Amino acid sequence: VQLQASGGGLVQAGGSLRLSCTTSERTLSTVAVGWFRQSPGKERECVAGLTGPLNGRPASTYYADSVSGRFTISLDTVKNTINLQANSLRPEDTAVYLCAVANGQFPYSDLLRQPKMYDSWGQGTLVTVSS
Repeated sequence: VQLQASGGGLVQAGGSLRLSCTTSERTLSTVAVGWFRQSPGKERECVAGLTGPLNGRPASTYYADSVSGRFTISLDTVKNTINLQANSLRPEDTAVYLCAVANGQFPYSDLLRQPKMYDSWGQGTLVTVSS
């Protein structure tokens, strides 16, 4: 699966960006997807993830506490994109943002935040938030 992230840039604190990840995966609704970010000297952190229904479990999302209420992950299954709407941006949101796709759904939403669970990664897009 090929992934191409875009939408990053320089924005002032309080501003918004919409990140998009175009993927060759044509069945996005059947796999788990996630957005991660990484800053120099820090571990890769999942900011948002989404996995569809599985074995009676409804669709589930995960948001890091630091972005909950400000970021929203969504799928466009027509355009085969994974989107991340990032509002009320803060300087600490500055990072390279990467999208990721797994080969299937996850049985537990807690697995969404673990980088090792994903099989394909995009190259990342840089988000810089100025104070």
